[in-house]
Amino acid sequence: MLIHPWDAPTDDGDWQEWLAAHDFGQLAVNGAAGEPPWVQPLHFAYDPARREAVTHLARPNPLWSALEDQPTVLLSVVDDYTFIPGPWQAAEDQPPEHGVPTSFYAAVQLVCTAHVVDDPEVKAALLQHQTTHFQPDGGSAPVVAGAAPYGRQLSGIRGLRLEVRDVRAKFKYGGKRSVPVQQRVAERLAERGGPGDAAARRHQQRRLAAGGGTPSTAGQGTTGQG
Repeated sequence: MLIHPWDAPTDDGDWQEWLAAHDFGQLAVNGAAGEPPWVQPLHFAYDPARREAVTHLARPNPLWSALEDQPTVLLSVVDDYTFIPGPWQAAEDQPPEHGVPTSFYAAVQLVCTAHVVDDPEVKAALLQHQTTHFQPDGGSAPVVAGAAPYGRQLSGIRGLRLEVRDVRAKFKYGGKRSVPVQQRVAERLAERGGPGDAAARRHQQRRLAAGGGTPSTAGQGTTGQG
């Protein structure tokens, strides 16, 4: 994933705060030579203090053999995306039809070493951690190995601890554009009010206020799909 300086997070807290509210992603695992990678959509719980994400999958999942052969994996999360029409991005000295369309989005990629969890006690603790994360108000019985109602079901799943080794984060919200152009885009997003527009506008305005972008006239003629 290409990350320009104007798309980079302002600090680790920037992406960590975003990731705390975005806990569904895709786990990519290398396949055998000549085979495509496995990509598994899943919920996960990320712990910044331990620098790990935890999740689980059904035991029959075909991903396991590839994961055990290649434990280096990528957990990818993308959200708060929207399409920006070209005329919105035209520079002040350009006609609207010369503006370049682009995509706005936030993305965090966690490069991890995967650790498979099969011990019933450890697996139960992992599942309880996930349940508490997603159901902070409770409502479900505790997950306890060997105890009803979930103990007998533990054999049907395997747990995963994803030890984070590197983080790639990107907030692509037009930071290289001049302030007047960014404000024009913000106005258009508010007017359109389509899916993802409000979240994209919040990111853009937050980063503009914090100096997270690097407004510049450089590269105005290049596409923004990176």
